[in-house]
Amino acid sequence: MELKYIPAGDTAFIIKAGDEISEEINAMVRKMLLRLEKEKIRGVTDLIPSYNELMVCYDPSVTGFRELSSALKSCTSGIENIDLPAAPVIDVPVLYGGDYSPDLQFVADINRLSEEEVIEIHTSAVYLVYMLGFTPGFCYLGGLDPRIATPRRETPRLTIPAGAVGIAGNQTGIYPIDSPGGWQLIGRTPLRLFDPDRKPEFLFRAGDRIRFVSVNGEEYEDILRKKKEGTREATQSTDF
Repeated sequence: MELKYIPAGDTAFIIKAGDEISEEINAMVRKMLLRLEKEKIRGVTDLIPSYNELMVCYDPSVTGFRELSSALKSCTSGIENIDLPAAPVIDVPVLYGGDYSPDLQFVADINRLSEEEVIEIHTSAVYLVYMLGFTPGFCYLGGLDPRIATPRRETPRLTIPAGAVGIAGNQTGIYPIDSPGGWQLIGRTPLRLFDPDRKPEFLFRAGDRIRFVSVNGEEYEDILRKKKEGTREATQSTDF
C-alpha cells in the first residue's frame, strides 16, 4: 500500500492511504496515527484521522515543509508491521420506536421489512468507528447490514437531538449534539458522546468497536436518571 503525501495549505499535510472505504485502509490510517502520536514530531499541532487519510497539522513557524515531509516519511516507513491494540466492544443502549424513531417505519418499508426486523438487524452487528467528524464526536460507523441500508432524507431536518441514532446509505451513526442532519432516525441513546467538561471529551475514538443494545422506555429513563443525563462512560457490559 503506497502512501501519498499531499500538502494541504501552508499548515497541514494529508497522508493518503487509499481511495476506498475499507477496514484494511482505515487500519493503515490508525497505524500512522499511533506511530505519530508516539513520535511527537517537532512542530506538529494536531493529527486528524478519516476513512482513508490522516491530516497532520503543523506550526510553520516551528517546522518547514521539507523538514516535516522528511520526518513524516521516515516515521511512516514500515508502519504495516505495527500491531494495533485490540479494541473492546462497547455496548451502546438505544431506545427504538415511538417518538425517538421518526424514520424507523420508512427504513422498514423501503427495505420490505418490519420495524422489529430492522431493530434486530441493527443490533446484531459490531460496528467499527472509522472516524469522528461533521460535529464534535459524531462517529461514522462501518459494518451496517445492507438489508437496512437506506438513502438520506431528501430534505434534512433543521434540528436533530443529541443521541439520535441514524442511517444514511450504508452507514449508521450517532448525533452527539443537537444539530441539523439528513440521516434517517431509528432510535436514540441516552449516552453523551461529547462533553467539553469531560476528559477525554469524546466517548469514542477511531478504531473503537460498538454494538447497539435495545432498551425499553423505562430502562432508557433509568439510565438518564442514574447516569446524570447520560454522561457515564460506556462499558463492555449491558449493565448500564
